[in-house]
Formats: sequence, C-alpha cells, structure tokens
Amino acid sequence: MNLPNQLTASRFVFTALFLCAVFWPFPFHDSLAMLFFGVASFTDYLDGRIARSRGLITNFGTLMDPLADKVLTCAAFIALVEQHKVQGWMAVIIVSRELAITGLRLLAASKQRVLAAEGYGKHKTISQMVAILALLIVNAHDEWGPWASAYIRPWLPWFANVALWLTVVLTFTSGVLYLWRNRGLYLRDI
Repeated sequence: MNLPNQLTASRFVFTALFLCAVFWPFPFHDSLAMLFFGVASFTDYLDGRIARSRGLITNFGTLMDPLADKVLTCAAFIALVEQHKVQGWMAVIIVSRELAITGLRLLAASKQRVLAAEGYGKHKTISQMVAILALLIVNAHDEWGPWASAYIRPWLPWFANVALWLTVVLTFTSGVLYLWRNRGLYLRDI
C-alpha cells in the first residue's frame, strides 16, 4: 500500500479516535478531539498532494479517499448534533448529500464510469472541515485557560456559526449541481 493510500486509511482510524475523544469525558478530551479531527483533515490534503505529485493515483485511493472524507465529516456533524452545536436539520442535509453522491458514484461505477470530484465538491469539503474545526475549537477553548477565553470567545463562536451556514449552503448547492450534471446516469433507468 503506497503512502497516499496509507494516509487515506489512517483517516478511518482518526475518525474512530475522534469519536472516542468526543464522547468519552476525560481531561482535555475536547482538545484531543479537535487535534484528531485536525490531523485527519490534514491527511486529506496530504494524500491527494502526494498522489498527484508522485503519480500514485490508484483505484483504492480514487474510491476510498472521498469515502474517508465523508465518514469523517458525517461522523463529526452527527457528533456535533449530539452536543447541541449543530441543528439536526443541518446534519440531515449534509449527510443526505454525501449519501446521494456516493450512491451516484456507485451507479456510475456499475456502468464502468468514474465520476471525478468537481470544484464545488472540493470547496464544500474544505468548508465542512473549517466549520467543524471552528466548532471544535469553541468546545475546547475553555480547556486552555483564561487567556484562550479572552482571545477566542469574542469572535470564534460568530465565525463558527457563519462557517456552518456557509457549509450547509455549499453542501446543498454542490449536491444539487452534481446530481443535475450527472442526471443522465439515473434518468435513463426510470
């Protein structure tokens, strides 16, 4: 297994560690959850960059990289609903979009077609990771002492809320556009 694929596979491990840190209360668990999510997000950037620069693009990576992203972000949004940081309807839109696009890609694969990620989808993924990280920092900053509250509390909750709304809009829009552009795949079968 090449390095980009190892990084992709590690995202599943970091997702499990992230969820353990979120739901198992111990000192600095929110900070650790933020760290696990941040490292997992960085592996997404790193595996793609390494794969493209070294010509290590594989079928495994093509399939598993977007799946690992979806598992990580969907798990995070569902966990944040449980913590009352994200409204349930927002998570439903995000998870539904991810499932619909995954289903469309599976349909395309059954017809020997590969649907590549588009620009909107990449921006959506970045916005999701930024929003989640911002919300996790809001959770964790109280663990860092009074200096963090003084510097973070005035602006970060506002930023996290704006990032979350932007994410919901981008997620919905990118999903609709992707489904519309590839409608030939599923409309022929109706």
